[in-house]
Parts: sequence; C-alpha cells; structure tokens
Amino acid sequence: MREATQLLATAQGAGLDDQEVVRFVRDQLDLLDVDGRSVCLVLPDGTRSCPLPLLMRAVHQALGHRVSQLTALIALGTHAPMTHEQLTAHLDRPGGDLAAAYPGLHVVNHEWWEPDALVSLGTIDSSRVRELSDGRLDQPVEVRINRHVVEHDVALVIGPVFPHEVVGFSGGNKYFFPGVAGPEVIDLSHWLGALISSVEIIGTLGTTPVRALIDEAASMIPSERLALCLVTSASGPFRALAFGSPEVAWEVCADISAETHVRYLERPVQRVLSLVPTKYQDMWTAAKGFYKVEPVVADGGHVVLFATKITEISHVHKEIRDIGYHCREYFTAQWARFAHLPWGVLAHSTHLRGAGTYDDVRGEQCRVTVTLATGIPEDEVRAVGLDYLDPSEVDVAGFGSNPDALVVPDAGEVLFRLR
Repeated sequence: MREATQLLATAQGAGLDDQEVVRFVRDQLDLLDVDGRSVCLVLPDGTRSCPLPLLMRAVHQALGHRVSQLTALIALGTHAPMTHEQLTAHLDRPGGDLAAAYPGLHVVNHEWWEPDALVSLGTIDSSRVRELSDGRLDQPVEVRINRHVVEHDVALVIGPVFPHEVVGFSGGNKYFFPGVAGPEVIDLSHWLGALISSVEIIGTLGTTPVRALIDEAASMIPSERLALCLVTSASGPFRALAFGSPEVAWEVCADISAETHVRYLERPVQRVLSLVPTKYQDMWTAAKGFYKVEPVVADGGHVVLFATKITEISHVHKEIRDIGYHCREYFTAQWARFAHLPWGVLAHSTHLRGAGTYDDVRGEQCRVTVTLATGIPEDEVRAVGLDYLDPSEVDVAGFGSNPDALVVPDAGEVLFRLR
C-alpha cells in the first residue's frame, strides 16, 4: 500500500482550476504499479456533490490503457440503484454511450440486496467489537463486501469528504463500509452511530468509534486499497485533493472539510428552513437537511424540510413506514420490541427525529419539531410521526426575515454548529 499522501489544496475561499486537478490526478496515477493489473474504482452515487466527470476523464486517461480490467462500482450503501439514464448523467454523458466515452470501463451499481454480489471477508469477534465501540456493542459481525472489490487487484476510492451524521466525516474507507458492504456492517455501524447520537458525532474529527469499526473491516480487504479524496461542495470552489492510503488521504481532507463545510452561529435559532436540493430523491437521503442543522436549534425549536419534488419517505426501506420516526431512547427503552428489525432503519429513524426522552409514564418527548413540506401526502407524513406543512404555504423570504430563524440553501452538506 502507498503510505505517502500527496495533497493539492488552496487557501480558504480560493479554488482549484480544472487543469490543476487533472494534472494532479494524472501525476499520482502515473506512479502506480498497475500495468496488467485489474482496478476497481469505488465511486459516489448521485447524492454526493462531486465533480465526478472531470475526475473520471482524468482517471480513465491515466489508467484505461494500462490495466487489464477497469470497473466503476457505484457506492450506494443501501440507496436505490442508479438507472442507466442517471448513470450517464452522473458521468457527464446524459443519454449517451458510456462505452464510447470510457472505452473498456464497466460501470455497475453495488447490488447490496443481492447475496451473490457479496463475498465474506471473515468476522470481527465480539470482544473486538466491544473494544472498537467503547463498550456500546458486544457481538460479532460478519464482514461482507461487493465481490468486485475483492476480485480486482487494486480498489481505488474516488469521492468527497463531508461532515457526516454516523461516522463524523465521510469519505475514505467509508466508501467500502457501508458504501459497497453487506447489511451486517451497515446495520451495526449505523446503530453504533445512533447510540452515540448524530448531534454528538457529526463533524467530529479523528477516529470515532464508527470510523474505527469501518477501518477494522477495511483492513480485511485483500486488494490493494488507495483513495483519491476531495473537498468540494455543490456551490463552492474545489478546495483540495489528497491521494494515498484511504486512512491518511481521508484524514487530510477531513481537516480541510472541517474548515470548509462547518458554519458557526453565536446563538441557537428557533426555526430552520432547509431548502433540500433535488439530488436527494426521497426523505431517506433528504434527511441530511435535518442532520446538519440540529446542533443549532434551540430546545422546543422547529425544523422544516422543504422539498416539493420528494414524494416518498423511502424508495427502498419500506420498514420506516411501520416503525416511524422516534428518538433514540424510544428504541433503547423498548429494545425487545425493535431488536429484530434492521438496525440501519432504526438508526435513520433516530437521526431524523433528533434528541429526546422516553419513559412509560410521559411517553416520548422530542427536543425539536420536524416538519416536512414536500410532495409526500399529509396522512403519510403524520403516520410516521412527523409534522406536515403544505409546501405552497412556505414563504422563504418571510422565513428568512425573522432574526430567530435560519434559511439554509442546498441543505445537507454544510454543518451548522454553535460557537
């Protein structure tokens, strides 16, 4: 494995131009020992802001003529698979022929729902899970991953780093677990994040317990692991690229992401209006519009997620309709009722509902109110325990004129914290 990490970065507020980016990528990949070897590129799906076409053109030009096989594996986690039309647009060939644009490149979704798409790397035993989780969990976990990663000589992660509600900062080995993993590590890691709580772990630098679990699982991958990590955003400049081992390249970019993607407020706000971008196509992914603002909402405050084009709670995880949205203590206090359900779904539920308490006398008391102003019907919204607002009644300008309110455009990537 390549231990040295190369960094290309700019000062805060500045940006890298395309030529600098392409030159950096080619310079790093030209040094790799990949002639005649197979390479699996592990790529973000459409829910991540990333100048993927620019990077992919540079990577393909550097590697396409040297390797025996080149596969692009879309790291869905448990998101919905990308359609052919979405994939062509994702790689800057809307409606076009990917084979013509990237000769020899095989593009596939991570089929997390298909057992034959996964291979087992072994098991992390219960004592090690207990150690990695700081005693929060005490059980073994089988480590399964997409077979493309194992069946190629080199696995190269290409993807951005942002503050993240489960692991602290995304990127690096997170593209393997949960990006292209089996359900076992996905469920365990997400529930571990929920036990810590989104508001505590999000934007935490260094090796959080969830990051430690992910790194442990990634160390079991037999292929050579490398990463091209980057710091960018939907509306800001391209800040940084780092190339090397997934652990070190991620760490370098996480430090820069902490400067780039975190905004500080002097005092809590009573109301937040998150304007959710169209790259999030259901509430499962659009919930990031809540995760990133929860730390600055006052007790008894109110968060509105505004996304008129979203019409589904989840395209994939229908269990959330039965479980609903609840604080962490609602589940932990009644664990026998819920332990058999997918822990990743329970984690999503707690992350969107936020902090709260539960006991048999008072029931559930949540810290803030979460309201959906979307295309999801009112009865469906209220059935899962959230408040409803007709999106036609949202007054963005009026909302923003309130000194106790915050309007967040392109919500879901920038984290808001109190200073």
